[in-house]
Amino acid sequence: DIDHLNLRVQKELVEWLNWLKADIGFDGWRFDFAKGYSADVAKIYIDRSEPSFAVAEIWTSLAYGGDGKPNLNQDQHRQELVNWVDKVGGKGPATTFDFTTKGILNVAVEGELWRLRGTDGKAPGMIGWWPAKAVAFVDNHDTGSTQHMWPFPSDRVMQGYAYILTHPGTPCIFYDHFSDWGLKEEIDRLVSVRTRHGIHSESKLQIIEADADLYLAEIDGKVIVKLGPRYDVGNLIPGGFKVAAHGNDYAVW
Repeated sequence: DIDHLNLRVQKELVEWLNWLKADIGFDGWRFDFAKGYSADVAKIYIDRSEPSFAVAEIWTSLAYGGDGKPNLNQDQHRQELVNWVDKVGGKGPATTFDFTTKGILNVAVEGELWRLRGTDGKAPGMIGWWPAKAVAFVDNHDTGSTQHMWPFPSDRVMQGYAYILTHPGTPCIFYDHFSDWGLKEEIDRLVSVRTRHGIHSESKLQIIEADADLYLAEIDGKVIVKLGPRYDVGNLIPGGFKVAAHGNDYAVW
């Protein structure tokens, strides 16, 4: 165990981080198991090494109902993520992985897409509250890959990417999906749409529909994304929009 309250430990870790920056060329940090030490300690490391980007892994359980599924309201869960960023410094480079969105998406794509509109009418994860500080992801080395702890439904992974790559927040692509699953071209198309239309972490999200079999949203008035098996949505798509990417139960205009 590392005693992060020990001043010598703090000093040596800061020196190591600055060496990684100056000599090796790293410019961002990932704080693994960040709930294992205080946000005050993380703030010391960030303030004294000044990375251009920092993201924390704060993985806690969602609130579940008697049916074993997440409650619709996950405000307490995403508030914990917001609180960490607040304590570390909201004006600095600190962000957190949006585990709230990950957990809700896991279930939503299984025929419960109504979950993607929160009780406040916004996106139900951290991206609905503080998207500039939310790093959205479908799976990572813990949840997917060989460990399979809380994995995304494997046959619906591209629905997850259609969501995070068109929405506010900072999307994170899992190496396994990109390189090993044969999804590179599909993911690339979605990345191109995001880049071409200038969708960014603080883009404006308007949720048009959120039913069991259909989620439809417009981002910045430029991009529309559809998730779910419902096919006939032409009456909901404004004129002038053309399909730019599509796949199994998703489409982007």
